[in-house]
Amino acid sequence: MTDPGVERDAAEADSAFSHPPVEPDATAAYGDHPDQLVDFYAPRGDAATGSAPLVVLLHGGAWRAPYDRQHVTPFADFLARQGFAVANVEYRRGSSLPHQGSEGPVAGRWPETFDDVAAAMDALPGLAGAALPQADVRRVVVTGHSAGGHLALWAAARHVLPVGSPWRLSSAPHLRGVVALAPIADFTVAEQLGVCGGAGAQLLGGTTEFWNERLPYADPAALLPTGIATAVVQGRDDIVVPEAVAEAYVAAAAQAGELVGLTLLDGVGHFPLIDPAADACAVVSEEIAQLAW
Repeated sequence: MTDPGVERDAAEADSAFSHPPVEPDATAAYGDHPDQLVDFYAPRGDAATGSAPLVVLLHGGAWRAPYDRQHVTPFADFLARQGFAVANVEYRRGSSLPHQGSEGPVAGRWPETFDDVAAAMDALPGLAGAALPQADVRRVVVTGHSAGGHLALWAAARHVLPVGSPWRLSSAPHLRGVVALAPIADFTVAEQLGVCGGAGAQLLGGTTEFWNERLPYADPAALLPTGIATAVVQGRDDIVVPEAVAEAYVAAAAQAGELVGLTLLDGVGHFPLIDPAADACAVVSEEIAQLAW
C-alpha cells in the first residue's frame, strides 16, 4: 500500500519542478570557480518602481551537486514579480559521485560550501549595485529553502561564529532579516531523524571526529542569538525536513533569549514553499515583505 504522505510529497515535487527555468536579467561572478555565480532578477511589472529591497536566495538540494540554482529560478522570478530585486546564488556543493559508505552523491564540501556563501554575501552589495541599479542594498533579506535555509540562517549568524573562524564577521551583517523555508536548522535533530540520508553529517565530513569539531561552526542552532529578525516557514506535512527540525531551532533560539517567528502551514509539505503555483509561495513572499519593506 502506498504511503499517502509519500504520494503527496511526490506530487508537490512534480508541481514545483514543472515550471520552466527563467533566465536572469544579469549574472555576475564572485570568484573564479564556475559555481561562484549570482543570477540577478529585476523587479517586474507594476511593482518595478523606484528602488526595491534585495532578496538573496540560497537554493536547497541537500548541498549535493545534482541540485543547482536552476530549480529555484521560477521562484526567483515569482519574487521579482512581487516587486523585489533578487540575487540567486550558486555555490559549490558535494561531489556528484558517491564516496565510500554512501549510496548517493556526497552532501556539501568542507570548507568550500561555506567559503562560497560567505564570499557571495560579502560581494553582493557591490555586485548588485552594478548589475541591478534598482536593488536597495540597505534593505536585504536572505531566504533559502531546505539546505539553502540552513545556509541563509548561517549567513546571518557569521558574527557569532567561534573566534578564529575564517568566516566570522566583526559585527552583524547588514540585513533586514532572514526567512528560512523548511530549513535544516538543527543538525542534531536532523541527524536523529535521518534528514536527506544524513546529509548534515556528510556536509561536516562524514566522521564523528569531524562532526564534533565542525558542528559549532556550521549548525544554526549553535549560533544564537544573532540579533537579526528571523522567520521560519514550515509545512506541517513535510516529510523531507520534518517540522520537528524547525521547532528545535526555534526552541534553541528561545533558550538563547531570541524570538524567532515560526509559521506552520497545514496541509503543506516540503516543495510548495518554492512553487509559484502553490498558495504557500504567497505566504513566503508576504513573510519576506514584512521584513524587507
